[in-house]
Amino acid sequence: MNDPTSSASWPRPYWQAGHEEAMLQFYVFGKFDAELLIPSPRYGSPGLPEGVEIQRFQNAVLRQWEGYPLNGALGQLIKDDAPEAYENARIAPEVLVVRGVLKDAETLDYLRDTLGVLAGMLDIGGTSILDPQILTLFDADQWRSHYLVKGGAPPRNHVLILRSADKLPDRSWVHTRGMRKFARPDISLRNVPDSELNRVGVLCERLVELMSLGVNFAAGHEVEVDGLAEALVGQPGGSLDDPDFNNTHVAFHWPQ
Repeated sequence: MNDPTSSASWPRPYWQAGHEEAMLQFYVFGKFDAELLIPSPRYGSPGLPEGVEIQRFQNAVLRQWEGYPLNGALGQLIKDDAPEAYENARIAPEVLVVRGVLKDAETLDYLRDTLGVLAGMLDIGGTSILDPQILTLFDADQWRSHYLVKGGAPPRNHVLILRSADKLPDRSWVHTRGMRKFARPDISLRNVPDSELNRVGVLCERLVELMSLGVNFAAGHEVEVDGLAEALVGQPGGSLDDPDFNNTHVAFHWPQ
């Protein structure tokens, strides 16, 4: 991906048309002027792409919404992970909700343009940005260092890679969140030996990169892994309301 301060296109050289849609959702906490004059062109963005909108709320009003992201399990996770950023977001007067659903596209210009708007919001009163798809609240400095990277933030920065204990002893479940930004399913790797976690982490990063740049995994698609006698075989499935992913996913099973 290119530098977000450049308007150059973000191509997807491996793009294969899919049936999924991209979903973007961010919460920007802060205090903003009555008229939103967002300097997104300084970050190479002409503004939000068609299909992505801004809604403005008083934080105290939004807090009454059942799905308010600083409440419930997500809120507790954020509070434990980033207590100072959580408190600053909680007391912020306003929230700008940036959200949209877009068709799968041959470029990631829609993401580039949205990130440019988010960067601009931090220049006009935004103090933190919540990305609920990766369960992460960034303060302004953290967000800039994570996404405004010279040469462009890698796809890995847009996705969360998680590890959980699997059913068998000394086996782990490695899975992602956030691939819905790219109109692609998330990744699920079951039965991973704990001794292979580093290698599987690298594999996940590679799969994230390929899929964000357009690859689609059909049922039965094989992924060769050095040192394994047999390939990993992908099986697409799941649904958008699966709480483990909030997305569909493609499942792989590490051999016994």
